[in-house]
Amino acid sequence: MVDEGEYDFVIVGGGTAGCVLANRLSVDPANRVLLLEAGGNDRYHWVHIPVGYLYCMGNPRTDWMMKTVAEPGLNGRALPYPRGRLLGGCSSINGMIYMRGQAADYDGWRQMGNTGWGWDDVLPWFIRSEDSFRGRTELHGAGGEWKVSTARVRWEILEAFRDAAQEFGIPKSDDFNDGSNEGSGFFEVNQRRGVRWSAAKGFLKPVMGRPNLRVLTHAQVHGITLEGRRATGVSFAWRGEMSTARAGREVLLAAGAIHSPAILEHSGIGDPEILTRAGIPARHALTGVGANLQDHLQIRTVFRVENAKTLNTRANSLTGKAGMALQYLLTQSGPMSMAPSQLGIFSRSSPDVATPDLEYHVQPLSTDRLGEPLHPFPAITVSVCNLRPESRGHCHVTGPDVKRQPEIRPNYLSAERDRIVAVRSVEQARQIMTAKSLAKYAPRELLPGPAVQGDAAILKAAGDIGTTIFHPVGTCRMGADDRAVVDTQLRVHGLSGLRVIDASIMPTIVSGNTASPVVMIAEKAAQMILHPD
Repeated sequence: MVDEGEYDFVIVGGGTAGCVLANRLSVDPANRVLLLEAGGNDRYHWVHIPVGYLYCMGNPRTDWMMKTVAEPGLNGRALPYPRGRLLGGCSSINGMIYMRGQAADYDGWRQMGNTGWGWDDVLPWFIRSEDSFRGRTELHGAGGEWKVSTARVRWEILEAFRDAAQEFGIPKSDDFNDGSNEGSGFFEVNQRRGVRWSAAKGFLKPVMGRPNLRVLTHAQVHGITLEGRRATGVSFAWRGEMSTARAGREVLLAAGAIHSPAILEHSGIGDPEILTRAGIPARHALTGVGANLQDHLQIRTVFRVENAKTLNTRANSLTGKAGMALQYLLTQSGPMSMAPSQLGIFSRSSPDVATPDLEYHVQPLSTDRLGEPLHPFPAITVSVCNLRPESRGHCHVTGPDVKRQPEIRPNYLSAERDRIVAVRSVEQARQIMTAKSLAKYAPRELLPGPAVQGDAAILKAAGDIGTTIFHPVGTCRMGADDRAVVDTQLRVHGLSGLRVIDASIMPTIVSGNTASPVVMIAEKAAQMILHPD
């Protein structure tokens, strides 16, 4: 066992949260900080070109290549489950959408007993790191590390869809991040001049030269070292050998909603019954570890259109591909600068919902299945997801081998209300497509298909075409009850010197994309660590 020394803070995971923590905790030169990342660096061109997410997800160089178990709610299908395996984590391969969620999300956390996590409490931490194209306002920040820009491509068909939504009472919005994201608008993105802006690029790389910060890549943590009820360090594989590092103050687990609970369980921290089945001795009982998994399931409706330019026709010709490449090379704009989704709509599945519970991602492209070639004809995809699913799943290790993927079981559509909302979301998407604003494009439904009618048929189709939108949260949730894993300071219950700081601590999933809420969580956590009073 190689001794890599003692540090004040050992951060496990160089993803979105880990990069923020490494930056903030190493500001004081007296703090010695070690950051351990199981993946590699981000020196890969497809990480930085926005459309490169297509080549990073499903690529073992940048993705952990995990899958869910077969899901009954998806008619027995297992889904690929991309997770970033490099510096910047998922922020290096995700959809780049800047989204905070709704004020009600965080006020709900506070009402569950999580003091200090209401909207008014977290808003300053969103603003602190933001560098918005809007400049500094009451709701937005300027000069921070987390760059927020407008998209550098527009499509007429998406403008028409926005008008169509307005016909059905969905107002247009110019800011999804003011606490109420209701309406339609074009997503803001984490980019700078048409190039992806990850947490590694914004928070980590500018401070890599600090003498008190050490960053190790390809360092896979095997477990947390415990002395009694105190975490004192970690063991990890690096350069072909097992190594240890000691934490004089704290171990900070920032490995994400899948790997953070797995590391806790491999360390003997979790539900004793689950640990016993996995052949791991239980050292600290916490039955909530790995439970409470929540995710956003998107249902992809597809419509063929006429008289419209879409990415399908451009991407399916050599001249179109060459033109897109040249446009990006010269101006860093056009289709190669696109996030996966451009137009967003937040609406309600029924009048009795207090705030929007549906999020649309409308795209000027289509395919039978994600990852397959685009259709040779013009079409759009209208993906819609239930923002507040009631279904709960789990993520648990199944054996002592840390290289074995945990069992990921989201239990999509297992809750009755989720099934109701799935049917309503398809019906609402269909309704919008009948608007006068879209008539000249003569839309024809391809997925789920016009023959799919009635609640039972729509629900079955939703199971056939639904897929994750890559937002797992909640597996080390914050709370004070006996199933919570961390307290409001993100300290693991019953242990000292150990915190979890990533999407896994969310008690309930936020009403939108999750990357920027994780930045906020890490910002707030760093303040609590450095200034505990």
